[in-house]
Amino acid sequence: MTAPIEVSGSEAEAQPDAVLAGMERKAIQGRSLGQIAWLRLKRDKVALSGGAFVLLLIFLSLPGVTGLVAGWLGSPPNDFHQNLIDPTLGGPLEPLGGISAEHIFGLEPINGRDLFSRVLYGARVSLLIGVLATMVSVVIGTVMGITAGYFGGWVDTLIARTMDVFLAFPLVLFAISLVGVIPRDLFGLTGNNLRIAILVFIIGFFNWPYIGRIIRGQTMSLREREFVDAARSMGARNSTILFKEILPNLVAPVLVYATLLIPTNILFEAALSFLGVGINPPDPSWGGMLSQATELYSVAPHFVIVPGLAIFVTVLAFNLFGDGLRDALDPRAR
Repeated sequence: MTAPIEVSGSEAEAQPDAVLAGMERKAIQGRSLGQIAWLRLKRDKVALSGGAFVLLLIFLSLPGVTGLVAGWLGSPPNDFHQNLIDPTLGGPLEPLGGISAEHIFGLEPINGRDLFSRVLYGARVSLLIGVLATMVSVVIGTVMGITAGYFGGWVDTLIARTMDVFLAFPLVLFAISLVGVIPRDLFGLTGNNLRIAILVFIIGFFNWPYIGRIIRGQTMSLREREFVDAARSMGARNSTILFKEILPNLVAPVLVYATLLIPTNILFEAALSFLGVGINPPDPSWGGMLSQATELYSVAPHFVIVPGLAIFVTVLAFNLFGDGLRDALDPRAR
């Protein structure tokens, strides 16, 4: 029998460190709310696909990029190609609506303008109006909603009744009547620049109650939380509580609702252009293209399909990304 190994006191005390020697111990790192939301969003492939399409569309709508891509894969949006149009029927001479290597989406009937470049330039108009109108609605709705929800009383009553009036307003009829009476030159703007400014005002200013109601309800819940009471006990003013305590907690719902409001505004702009009170021709817009296509559907069915698919895919991509962003920012999600 072998004799036991005698270990001195100093060596015995060093044994735990020896056991841990060579083992890599990774320190636990904390994650911010933004990192947690990003990890959740990365797992949602459908939402990422929608977000990637939105980013691609925004990139293609940049002024320098739009002209470059339109010239590479098509032709300028207002160039006529009547030599490629059947003079008798008015449709493209080539099958499938004139789809070719030079015109990948085909040609418009009657005048032969390139559909790809017109859809691309129409995307710029739709995104510009949709994003700017959403920004107007978000700013007004957030300010009004957080004011009504925090102060309550007669302030809440006044703002809530104002929301009811705006929600009951016949917006489409107002847009049609307003566009019909505006002058050709206003505030230094003319032509379609003036039309875009008016559409942004109409869509953004009259749609703020939708997000205002959401922010009002969230604020009424947050004002009763412990951190607000703690700020009051420390002598914080109302403005400090609103902008430093409550508003940061409203970033997630505001961001999510904004991504869901943009496609709604895009659809509204397309509807107004379809009714003839949107962008003036010959500048392209998706709603205007659909309005022209209804008269020429029998000659060239693809003239309806292409702008209709552009609206459908864009709205779907925004909705998918907004839905995934909502799940990622939900604190109760796992």
